[in-house]
Amino acid sequence: MTSANQKSEEEYNEKIKFSVIIPAHNEEKYIGKCLDSIKKASQAYADQIEIIVVINRCTDKTEEVAKSYNCITLKNNDKNLSKIRNAGAALAQGEIIITIDADTQMTEGLLSNVDNYLASGKYIGGGVNGQFERVSLGIIVSAMLLIVPLLFKYGLISVGIFWCYRKDFNAINGFNENMLMAEDADFAKRLKELGKKNNKKYGTIKNGMITSCRRFDAYGDWGLLKNPRVILAYLNGTDQKYAEKTYYEDQER
Repeated sequence: MTSANQKSEEEYNEKIKFSVIIPAHNEEKYIGKCLDSIKKASQAYADQIEIIVVINRCTDKTEEVAKSYNCITLKNNDKNLSKIRNAGAALAQGEIIITIDADTQMTEGLLSNVDNYLASGKYIGGGVNGQFERVSLGIIVSAMLLIVPLLFKYGLISVGIFWCYRKDFNAINGFNENMLMAEDADFAKRLKELGKKNNKKYGTIKNGMITSCRRFDAYGDWGLLKNPRVILAYLNGTDQKYAEKTYYEDQER
């Protein structure tokens, strides 16, 4: 976690309820839809939301698109999603941290659901489930091949979009910067454990997102079945070769 996230609570802007963090590496084809979805979801929270786009080694027009939506932008050169997200969170002024990928869209009621879940006092935070832009048997099988082993390692969690109070994000030191893959599952597990200590549940907001199938489009719907070593890389979490191939180099997007 970067030192900037160690600020005292008084240093943050009380008017900002939500800080939405988006890691973005050459995302000009996708980030517009993501930002449109956030804009629609935030209609009930005028002037209470900030969007922080972490511009990660971009050579396309991602930054220009983000600025056209009046996002806060931060340049970052790390090949590490945990560091990228944490860098964005270090700038956050909001009471609530939300992380979303640039190729994902949140549904219109997501922010209201997050607000209601956290305001109830019953939830430490949580994740979101939803749907792919398209579905096939290969996508379903590939998803299950990855989900089931991660379920055994990390327990019953949801990932996708994360949401929690900033103070709780800081309490678990954000995302684990020693992990290059499955850092989202690790974050969920640690947030859930913090909840247990405070008699709070880890929540899942259902049907809260739509995510792209770009990796299935690039590598095939049956890609994980054909290359099971990728599953092992996710379980390992620190495999540099597969991490770079999957996230940090310019694969087809």
